[in-house]
Amino acid sequence: MFDLHGRVVVITGGSRGLGLQIAEALGEFGAKLMLVSRKQKDLDGAAQMLADRGIRAETVAADLGNDPAAADLICSATHDRLGPIDILVNNAGATWGTPAEDHPMDAWDKVINLNLTALFRLTRRAAREDMLPRRKGAILNIASIEGLAAHHPDLPGTAAYNASKGGVINLTRALAAEWADRGVRVNALAPGHFSSKMTAGLMETSGERLLDLIPMKKFGGPDDLKGAALLMVSDAGGHITGQTLAIDGGATII
Repeated sequence: MFDLHGRVVVITGGSRGLGLQIAEALGEFGAKLMLVSRKQKDLDGAAQMLADRGIRAETVAADLGNDPAAADLICSATHDRLGPIDILVNNAGATWGTPAEDHPMDAWDKVINLNLTALFRLTRRAAREDMLPRRKGAILNIASIEGLAAHHPDLPGTAAYNASKGGVINLTRALAAEWADRGVRVNALAPGHFSSKMTAGLMETSGERLLDLIPMKKFGGPDDLKGAALLMVSDAGGHITGQTLAIDGGATII
């Protein structure tokens, strides 16, 4: 039920961090991968890392946050090289840390545009052209526990990020409800605190405080999203849609 052989998967933000972790998991179960990121050099490194593990991945460089045509570019490249999209993993994202009263509006626009608007643009394109006509498909949105609860006041403010991830969670529900009877499932993962390039600054300044907020007393590791992602996009999760699963070491239970 977890077998993904023959299924075409697009993963945005797939060159590192959580996106690359998910790519490795799905590739291990036979998926045909298309990794998306802004920088071709990063994509080349990710593809080589996967190749060293016996997983082949195609790549396409695209700037989802700034180029409205990126969704068409990604889908066209995937069609040409792999075929119609069966699974879409929306992982690309950005954050901005500052008190809400000082939050620059251009930074707000940048975060909302990439984390929410660009996600919807690509999802709409893949669903309309590939999934809904064939009455099958799985979409996995990478949200955050920051979209499930208020940001802790001891930590640097991330109002735009929280708002965008809350939007992703409710968009997941809305699309799941709208497309459920047409064979397309839409779910989300809400990671807690994982070590990554995006979180490096926060880990450095507030790592000990973060651990105090996690019952398991550890950050997410390089394998901790794999099982949940595989469940959500494979036939093993075939009766799951509209759900958001927190992967957070228990942070949201206290």
